[in-house]
Amino acid sequence: MSTRINHLYIIIFTLSIITFNSCKKSDQKPDQMGGPGKPQLKVEGHIVGSKLLTEELSVSGTLMPFDEVELKPEIAGRVVKMNLPEGRFVKSGTLLVKLYDEDLQASLKKLKSQVALQEKIYQRQSELMKVNGISQNEYDQTGLLVNSLKADIEYQKAIIRKTEVLAPFDGIIGLRNISPGALVNTSTILSTFRSNNRLKLDFSIPEKYSSEIKTGMIVNFKLNNDEKVYKASIIATETGIDKNTRNLRIRALVNDSSAKLVSGSFANVSLKLRENKNAILVPTMAIIPSARKKSVIVAKNGLAIMKEIKTGVRKSSEIEVIEGLSAGDTIVTSGLLFLKDGMPVIFSSVKKDTL
Repeated sequence: MSTRINHLYIIIFTLSIITFNSCKKSDQKPDQMGGPGKPQLKVEGHIVGSKLLTEELSVSGTLMPFDEVELKPEIAGRVVKMNLPEGRFVKSGTLLVKLYDEDLQASLKKLKSQVALQEKIYQRQSELMKVNGISQNEYDQTGLLVNSLKADIEYQKAIIRKTEVLAPFDGIIGLRNISPGALVNTSTILSTFRSNNRLKLDFSIPEKYSSEIKTGMIVNFKLNNDEKVYKASIIATETGIDKNTRNLRIRALVNDSSAKLVSGSFANVSLKLRENKNAILVPTMAIIPSARKKSVIVAKNGLAIMKEIKTGVRKSSEIEVIEGLSAGDTIVTSGLLFLKDGMPVIFSSVKKDTL
């Protein structure tokens, strides 16, 4: 019986202690409980200013010879003479390959002798015409024959010229694909021939930038494993947008000369499309993206104001704001998830844009 009474006293004593502690906690001040008196969150701010913004576009390109052709004969034949010094410079009009033409030369001599004979006949007939010793029709027929033979001679000379492959311009001969005595036809590639004094740069840009391209515009480019910056001037663009890639093809003339600039090389091309001296740029971390819009938190009169913006050019750590902000606005750059529209804002630090 006494044991039960002792247990009862212990239970009553424990309940008394719990009740006392509860009453003590209820007497604490609100700030000790983390209530309304709890210290507010401090955030970082950024005062927006105007900056110089240069919009650049980087694309890949290819160096090409300004002029390049595959040397092919115009007629089939056997190579009897060859002047294809690989990798050497030759002047325009230099004879590079000669095909067999002795049969054509013999036909030409025959035509020339026929013309000479008919011209003598025609000359005698012209004397006879003065004394009415020949009919007008017979005289005209002889004259027609003379002219026809002369036309055949010119045609034969043209065929003979086709047995010669000449350098079309000043340039460098590539690797030859034939040897003397080879039988070739019109599809045989004898060698390649490229101009050596000028290079062009071909590249493409997305459709949305096509209106920014102007003839004479300067572009910069670099080669792989070469940090030197070379320059080229835009000379032409394609007449339309490629329907498959939605890109505009552009051609530029390389202004620099260097042994490192080799036809076919890959180039990293950089274009300066536009400059804005009063661009509004904000840190990327200040942007609050959502499904259909982008926003920032602007501090005004000590309160957080959610403001929708429109953005433009994106850089590595900043984004251009083209609508929604003005120079001098203070935006919040940290603690964005804890701030709501209309909440008070306390800054721990505020940065300012500098040019």
